[in-house]
Amino acid sequence: MTKKKETAAKAAPKVKVAQPKVKATNDVVDTLIKKPQLKKPEWEIKDRIYYLKDNRKPLTRSIKTSNIYWFDEEKGYERELKNTANQRTCFVDEMQGDQRLEHIVFKKGSLFVPKEKTVLQKLLSLYHPDKDRIYYEFKPVEVAANQLDILEMEIEALDLARSIDIDLAEAIMRAEVGSQVSNLSSKELKRDLLLFARRNPTLFLELAKDDNVQLRNFGIKAVEANIIRLSQDQRNFTWGSTGRKLMTVPFDEHPYTALAHWFKTDEGMEIYSNIEKRLNA
Repeated sequence: MTKKKETAAKAAPKVKVAQPKVKATNDVVDTLIKKPQLKKPEWEIKDRIYYLKDNRKPLTRSIKTSNIYWFDEEKGYERELKNTANQRTCFVDEMQGDQRLEHIVFKKGSLFVPKEKTVLQKLLSLYHPDKDRIYYEFKPVEVAANQLDILEMEIEALDLARSIDIDLAEAIMRAEVGSQVSNLSSKELKRDLLLFARRNPTLFLELAKDDNVQLRNFGIKAVEANIIRLSQDQRNFTWGSTGRKLMTVPFDEHPYTALAHWFKTDEGMEIYSNIEKRLNA
């Protein structure tokens, strides 16, 4: 009997149970594919220094510690701020119990806030309406970046000043020091140009890239040589020899700037060529 049962069990066909197919819904897919969430920048715990703007250094200077507000974009309304000595937040709607108001006082233009006073630091660095208006937070990294930009601009200005031709150098320095440039030798002009480029690289680069600078200088040299004249009211340019009017200066425009623009017109180009011949004669 036992052998018959075994052979019967072997002969019996195996029945496969069909597993129900589960369709992946959007929720399932979302759970399977985890999207990385952006983390908000964490608050760095460190000592911080704040300075009054414009290098002001009064003996003491207080800023508001109450009745100030900050608009919370997430909540959609203004939240009242207050600096206290016994609360763990600067937001009044989150405070619990009594509120002991504490003053914020700059001494000789600066305020040092240790890392333990995180609430005050956040009030000053993130929420206070006088930030970047009356005072600012000292950030060494930003200062270093600004200094690097200034140094790179200074190098660019000095390189350009060293390779610039004498006529453009004269035009730039005339815009800076006026008619005194006529009394300078070429070496003095080059020296003053380099000093000017180092002292004010931004203005130097602007003047060097301004195509009207040389035209203004050309017009000034023509007036100094009495080839053309500028009327006392600085409204008209005329020929020095005949008094014939060349152009009228538009209202509220610098006469030599207007002359530089006029030199670019068809009539002005002819006069420019005439003046150039006389200057080189």
